[in-house]
Amino acid sequence: MRKPLVMGNWKLNGSKQMALDLVTGLKKELTGVEGCDIAIAPPVVYLDYVQKLLSDSKIILGAQNVDTHLSGAYTGDISAAMLKETGVTHVIIGHSERRTYHKESDQFIAQKFGILKENNLVPVLCIGETEAENEAGQTEAVCAKQIDAIIDLLGVKAFNNAVIAYEPIWAIGTGKSATPAQAQAVHKFIRDHIAKLDANVAQQVIIQYGGSVNDKNAAELFTQPDIDGALVGGASLKADAFAVIVKAAAKAKSK
Repeated sequence: MRKPLVMGNWKLNGSKQMALDLVTGLKKELTGVEGCDIAIAPPVVYLDYVQKLLSDSKIILGAQNVDTHLSGAYTGDISAAMLKETGVTHVIIGHSERRTYHKESDQFIAQKFGILKENNLVPVLCIGETEAENEAGQTEAVCAKQIDAIIDLLGVKAFNNAVIAYEPIWAIGTGKSATPAQAQAVHKFIRDHIAKLDANVAQQVIIQYGGSVNDKNAAELFTQPDIDGALVGGASLKADAFAVIVKAAAKAKSK
């Protein structure tokens, strides 16, 4: 049985005081919660600080990005080896904000996926369609294309011990969210798409939902059979709201 993962993406938010308050609050709110993996991904400058705050916790340390190189003349970039040494285990790649603002292609993201796997880190691969693509009925084609970039470069078994986060771009930060039925249909498509090549890989891969997940809509989303937790943006910046989402995932998947 897949263990859900709820991961908080802080994006370009935070300070040392905010990190201290948030982590302290999460450890208090989530004491004794079982059945759900929990991760947070602060900005890279706070990784070492947050890692120390998490030293007595089961909360996983994540990062928001990685470079395709391990070292060299790549000013401003951070390598997988550096992240690993800081205590990071899970790394978000392919987020729509990186695809859009930094013009990251499917093939470039696949290279990032590969460097993470080589360094025994868990890729959290974000995929999803724009509002225009959704309205044109292209959701499945877009998701398949983004997944196939990984498979073409690395093979389907690269999705062993990996995470996919389906994040419809039209729902990120907009307050809109796919209905549980809509999200489930896409998640099932993603799993079935991978299963065409390897049913065992498809059965174990964690597929999160992201896109305005909050403490109000999380419980109903998590009742869907192919939704294995969430990648959470704004609601992950508030300990009480994020804790409600984690508890909802743990409760839904314990049944």
